[in-house]
Amino acid sequence: MKPRHTLLAIAIALILGLAAPSLFAQDRPATQPATTRPTGPARWEKEIAAFEAADRANPPTRGGIVFTGSSTIRRWTTLAQDFPGQNVLNRGFGGCQIEDCTYFADRIVLTYEPKMIVLRAGGNDIHAGKSAERVFEDWKTFVAKIRTKMPDVPIVFLSLSPAPSRWNERDENKKLNDLILADTKSQPNLKFIDTYDMTLTADGKAREELFVSDRLHFNEAGYKLLVERVRPMLTK
Repeated sequence: MKPRHTLLAIAIALILGLAAPSLFAQDRPATQPATTRPTGPARWEKEIAAFEAADRANPPTRGGIVFTGSSTIRRWTTLAQDFPGQNVLNRGFGGCQIEDCTYFADRIVLTYEPKMIVLRAGGNDIHAGKSAERVFEDWKTFVAKIRTKMPDVPIVFLSLSPAPSRWNERDENKKLNDLILADTKSQPNLKFIDTYDMTLTADGKAREELFVSDRLHFNEAGYKLLVERVRPMLTK
């Protein structure tokens, strides 16, 4: 038979062993809920804030040509070199849609008091499932937002062009282009630059050589063609 003090020690050890998990659990931080990813225009807040920080550090000259829109603009890193002598400013962000450009227009377009605005967006809208008619309404809302502050500034729509990775969306892209083209012809100071055929071969196939490996974004050759389409509008 074991001594009584030995049995008591074993009992105490067992009690402490059973209690330890709950005791230590009190010292652990509570599990934090998963961070909710922002939706809608709010998902681009960090990028917009970064533009504003850059403006504070190096204020851009007002009265220039502001380019805004989705990744075709965002990735256009040679914009200033492509249009020498022009006061151009790149404010493209993320994989945005036209409604995002409208939401942030005060902060990344109107604040610069531009003499011209170039918008290239709408492809992500269609890729997200919006119809060309719905995206056209978003275009009109963008124009209306600009017109509240700058009723006469030229607004240029840089049209969509088929990308190999989104080849099945090309007809809807063309439909949106046609709707916006008709709108630009019906109102003063709305302009249209057609780039739809730029990425097509003579027999209507995709020009793969104009895109990087993702088959969605332009490579250097693609941007070279884009510059040729845009330059006449900026030098008028």
